Amino acid sequence: MMQVFQGAYDGRGLRVAVVVSRFNESISKALLDGALDCLERNGVKEQDISVTWVPGAFEIPAAAKRHATSGEVDAIVCVGAVIKGETAHFEYVSQQACDGIGRVALESGIPVTCGVLTTYDSQQAMDRAGGKAGNKGFEAALAAIEMANLFASMPKPRLEL
Repeated sequence: MMQVFQGAYDGRGLRVAVVVSRFNESISKALLDGALDCLERNGVKEQDISVTWVPGAFEIPAAAKRHATSGEVDAIVCVGAVIKGETAHFEYVSQQACDGIGRVALESGIPVTCGVLTTYDSQQAMDRAGGKAGNKGFEAALAAIEMANLFASMPKPRLEL
């Protein structure tokens, strides 16, 4: 018989870290609020949520890795905003943040979701942080819950790749 593995949106009993960038703080705060709203609506208890503020999006992966290797969390939600300016800095920061977040997930085996916005202007960021395009922090938290439940239902890894 075929096995099917699927996550669920039940956060009861999960321990979740949220790593949030202070740069573009008004956007990051809205993303954090969305993530916390999602976690609480889906049963994650307040005492099982930790919030870690970092200076900017570039620093998110290092804090996420620290949480992932602590053995104290079941999932990590990363939120922040990188808004394009007049220089190439946007490309470097956004690429490193997203690559680093993905690397932490792959290396740790812990679900790590990316709610880091990479937008061309402030309006696009506001639209995605609770505006007309929803709240990507909420979506990243929901994906973290689903992935934590999915990983819990799957066979445990025996070999490191």
